[in-house]
Amino acid sequence: MADLQNRRPLSSRDTKWAARIAAWLAGRGVTPNAISQASMVAALGAGLAFAASAQAGGIAAGALLILGALACQIRLLCNLFDGMVAVEGGRSAPDGPLWNEFPDRVSDLLILAGAGVGAGYPALGLAAGALAVLTAYTRELGANTGLAPDFSGPMAKPQRMAVIIIAALIAVLEPLFAAQGTVLAAALWIIAIGAAITSIRRAARIRAALLAR
Repeated sequence: MADLQNRRPLSSRDTKWAARIAAWLAGRGVTPNAISQASMVAALGAGLAFAASAQAGGIAAGALLILGALACQIRLLCNLFDGMVAVEGGRSAPDGPLWNEFPDRVSDLLILAGAGVGAGYPALGLAAGALAVLTAYTRELGANTGLAPDFSGPMAKPQRMAVIIIAALIAVLEPLFAAQGTVLAAALWIIAIGAAITSIRRAARIRAALLAR
């Protein structure tokens, strides 16, 4: 059975278009686990596109950045529909909790590491990826102590992906105003600092809740 308590609140889940697509997927036998696994493929595509943009120029670089942004959005759609097919579609599996979490951590690392290579700062991309994983670890740590999962920001998964998608689209016009990689590097700094703040904030809230017991 799906764990509804550990489900990220998403307004898009209540839209008609999302419900129709989830019902279509469930009706054709697509499993939530397969959708979760597809999210890693999308993330790999995004990471490779961002990384390759560093070696491309002109229109090719812009096309790769747009492709990376599109792949990031596909990753988010997979994250939306795996839960909807599992819960609303009634197709949850015993190993669903593994596939609900593990691909997200892999996807964060693939996307942010690729963006780091694309920006010319691979270490920054890895640091942002590590801090993104830390936000999820802190959330799960709280849940394992019996507290409600904390999905607060300022740099939870939806915010991280919004920053990198917007940055990639802005970077298409980067040759007009800055050196190549500047926008992606700035986005990675925002994500890394925001993720660190998010982890500290969640840890502080866990401590306060435990002390209040």
